[in-house]
Amino acid sequence: MAKILGLGGVFFKSPDPEALAKWYQKWLGMDLAHPYGLTFQPKDIPANGYNVWTPFKQESEYFQPSSKAFMFNLMVDDLDGMLEQLKPSGCQIMSETERGDYGDFGWFIDPDGNKVELWQPPEKTPQT
Repeated sequence: MAKILGLGGVFFKSPDPEALAKWYQKWLGMDLAHPYGLTFQPKDIPANGYNVWTPFKQESEYFQPSSKAFMFNLMVDDLDGMLEQLKPSGCQIMSETERGDYGDFGWFIDPDGNKVELWQPPEKTPQT
């Protein structure tokens, strides 16, 4: 049987794709010069980083305050630094952060109303 090897991309609609791309480039440093958007190379993923694909129950509140049926998760090297970097952007930053065995998490709402989860992977592999 053929198998999935990893996440190939995240594709979504935006009322103004160019403005949203410029916002991500300015505030998160995402270079969107490639015609298909930003590419992430495996060599740039930290040792304990990985991609996750998870369906949530329809009634889940995890994506709130966004009303969208999806949420982005972006891997970062410095969660606190990234949240600080976003403050002058005017986006809504969730006040809580979560720190645990699987890394550190923080959230914000982008200009299109998408909830974005920032994830700093743990330095050590979590014990299961």
